[in-house]
Amino acid sequence: MKRNIVIATVAAAALIGGGAFAASASGDDDSAPVRGKTNVQTVADDRDDFRDDDRDDDSRDDTPRTATAEVTAADAVAAALKHTSGTAVSVDLEDDGADRWEVEVVKSDGTEYTVRVAADTADVLGAQRDDDSDGRDELAALRGTTVTAEEAARAGAAKGTVVEVDLDDDGPAVWSVETTQGEWTVDAKTSTVTQERDDD
Repeated sequence: MKRNIVIATVAAAALIGGGAFAASASGDDDSAPVRGKTNVQTVADDRDDFRDDDRDDDSRDDTPRTATAEVTAADAVAAALKHTSGTAVSVDLEDDGADRWEVEVVKSDGTEYTVRVAADTADVLGAQRDDDSDGRDELAALRGTTVTAEEAARAGAAKGTVVEVDLDDDGPAVWSVETTQGEWTVDAKTSTVTQERDDD
């Protein structure tokens, strides 16, 4: 009877203490406590691995971005086009602490410019020509569409604060809109907003 109480105590200690107590209190009977230690330790390791897997960086990538800009994406596009005429093909709120929007504008000859717009005042901070890019493909993709980047930003705002609008021309052109609530697709002909599906 006394031996059963000792074994029960050792097993309980192994469960609570992660097996460390079991190794020192095993006495002459090696079989039960050692097995208890091994089983408990294996379960604890599996749990730790599972918790580590939950902390993978990939899970953080799905977290919606936050936005603190006073100027909306649509207003940033309007300000950029007033400064640099052309067709806006994307707008992105820089989240590196710079407090600015970057609007990609394509001229009719395919020349691309990045126009920086202050996120608090809508003042244009500058524009830079991108000599490495040719926007003619984007202009071709938008041919026959009626919804502009500015209008896509306004449509997407119904689903949260817009932090990015980008032209997706991997098929029929649509606007890909990221808000603080998730990612959305805005039809480039009808302005219909649908939730973007993960291909994975």
